[in-house]
Amino acid sequence: MSLGLIGKKIGMTRIFDDASGKSIPVNVIDVSDNQFIQVKKQETDGYSAVQIGYGDQKEQRLTKPESGHLKKHGAGSKRYIREFRFDSDEALPDTEKHPGAELFEEGQWVDVVGTTKGKGFQGVVRRYNFSGQPDAHGHMMHRRTGAIGAGTWPGRVWKGQKMPGRQGNYRRTVQNLQVIKVRTEDNVILVSGAIPGHNGQYVTVRPALKKTEK
Repeated sequence: MSLGLIGKKIGMTRIFDDASGKSIPVNVIDVSDNQFIQVKKQETDGYSAVQIGYGDQKEQRLTKPESGHLKKHGAGSKRYIREFRFDSDEALPDTEKHPGAELFEEGQWVDVVGTTKGKGFQGVVRRYNFSGQPDAHGHMMHRRTGAIGAGTWPGRVWKGQKMPGRQGNYRRTVQNLQVIKVRTEDNVILVSGAIPGHNGQYVTVRPALKKTEK
């Protein structure tokens, strides 16, 4: 895995391609305030990785293990900590300077990890787009699931049966999104494509695993 960044989804806008004048919808991700916290090596930790923290946090809102870990490595109180693994110690990045938007290049493919919007407890019509039951007068079931049994054999509800339940609030990875523009002066990157979560959602941006060419 390569080094990535933690960011905050600011919202959507659009930019225009200089060559064709085409309008490109983009998501704006703020990647400022990323800070190296710890470097893990094969000899001491058994694997190669770096920890990055993002977002200032009141110390009183951290647990004692979290607070002690951050103080041990000379970092301030951080809201989110993510770890990026590497194949060997030789592949570890230079941690003298904290990473920013310059880590990515225009045209690069990235994967974005985030939490989808929570919709609460929903029925099958909204959750799975079921047709529902007849709406005529006298019918007692309108937006219900209907029969879920398997008949006389095997006479049970199959595993994975679609039923009412929680919708949204899932951790999801959207792969192969393209970095359209990198604004180092604002420490933001503009990414074309859908990004999970609401505005203000914290996301992880990393180089794409399945698509590497520009």
